[in-house]
Amino acid sequence: MSTIFSKIIDGSIPAYKIAEDDNFLAFLDVFPLREGHTLVIPKQEVDCIFDLDDDTYQKLWLFSKKVAHAIGKAIPCTKVGTAVVGLEVAHAHIHLIPMNAVSDMDFSQPKAKFSPEQFESAAAKIKAQL
Repeated sequence: MSTIFSKIIDGSIPAYKIAEDDNFLAFLDVFPLREGHTLVIPKQEVDCIFDLDDDTYQKLWLFSKKVAHAIGKAIPCTKVGTAVVGLEVAHAHIHLIPMNAVSDMDFSQPKAKFSPEQFESAAAKIKAQL
């Protein structure tokens, strides 16, 4: 199985990367709900987040916490919401979404549209806070 996320990890598909280490990667969602909507994934390809081994699961959330704090400093919002939906791509991932209202986390709403320059700007603002 090779998902779009695995192709982002191996570099065959470009992404607006926020943070990366040997085990995890955070990058902007290209179909975002809001500016700064970020996906955090384990580099290990596992479909369901609850199928990750306990150590990887805990470290994924700790990695996500660092990224969420950076998003909260970089993008004006009340809180950074988290969601694990798992239906879009068969690769475990956490959504980090800047929010000012519960409706900001509504995945049924139309996705925001940003230019490459706007994505690059948001990525740079978040990275600067890490």
